[in-house]
Parts: sequence; structure tokens; C-alpha cells
Amino acid sequence: MMATGQVARHIILTGPPGIGKTTLIQKVYDHLKKSGVECNGFYTEERREGRQRVGFDIVTLSGQRAPLALVNTNSDVPQGRQYTVGKYIVQLQTFETAALPTMRKQEGKHNIFVIDEIGKMELFSHTFVRVIKDLLNSKNTTVITTIPIAKGRPIPVVEEVRTRSDAVIFTVSQSNRDALLEDVIRAVMNSIKYHGA
Repeated sequence: MMATGQVARHIILTGPPGIGKTTLIQKVYDHLKKSGVECNGFYTEERREGRQRVGFDIVTLSGQRAPLALVNTNSDVPQGRQYTVGKYIVQLQTFETAALPTMRKQEGKHNIFVIDEIGKMELFSHTFVRVIKDLLNSKNTTVITTIPIAKGRPIPVVEEVRTRSDAVIFTVSQSNRDALLEDVIRAVMNSIKYHGA
């Protein structure tokens, strides 16, 4: 928990799957962009064929798209170790190739990163884990991120993020997701003003 009067450095959105965390973080990014605030990072989007979800893509803030995870069809199964979450095979190489360059800090300035999300699929990448920890521990960064809601067996890295003393957490629900936008934007702008000075 943050001490009274302390301004959060990082902004975390959590909530159940499909509740609107990605939509909310995109709206926050749109506001920052319109305000002239430079951000780097990525968000995730469902990949659909017709009405069926066949995976997830990573979309960088510059518009590059790459597969994060695809449904395991058992055809053309790549050789070597596979990382799976449910019915999805995580596309580790394409994820790292697209995501990691968006997480590079620029020296001599305050860096703002949008990372959607820090979750099971992304955490198969040891490099991603190392880089996200570095960003969260860096004095010249503000990270706006999403994490899964706590349920079942805890994911250690996610719990580390959830319990950070320099972060504020917003729990997104169906009833508050539209109203939260202003509060999240205010928290981001306060972080930039206070920590970016």
C-alpha cells in the first residue's frame, strides 16, 4: 500500500477475462496520444475467424501486429518445446520479436509504457519478465498495465506486480468500466507530472 500523499508511479488494471481491461487501456492511450504524451508498448486483441476465437494477437502502439497465441490444431506443430495455455499454443518468438522492442527505455527522459498484459502467456518469455521488472523498478518510467484477477494458483510475477507499493490498482467491473476512465487518466497524468518532473 502507498503512503498517504504519495503519488502512484504505475497504474494497474485488473478484472476477469473479457470485462473490458484492454478497451479501457486503449482509451487511456488514445487520450494520452491526443494530449501529446508519447507512449510505447502493446496491447492484445482476439484473433477471430468468423465467430470463432482462434487466438490472440499482439498489437504494438505503432500498429505492428503479430500472433501471441493460436489454437492448437495439431497440424504443422513446430518442433521443440511448446508453451500452452488451455487450447492455445503461445507463439513465443513472434511475441518477443514484436513486444520487446516496444519496451526499450530512452535515456534522459521519462518513459511511459502501455503493457496489456502481464499474464500467463507473456510470462513464458524470460526476457519479457526481466524487462518488465526493470521497467517497474526504474525511476524514469510510468507503466500502465493489465494483470489477471487473482484466482486459483497465484502467478508469482503477477502477484509481485499486484502488491507493489508504488502502484495504484483499479479493478474493472461491468458496472464501473466506463466511469473508471477519468480516474485512470487522472492517475496517469499525476504520475507523469510528479515522477516525470
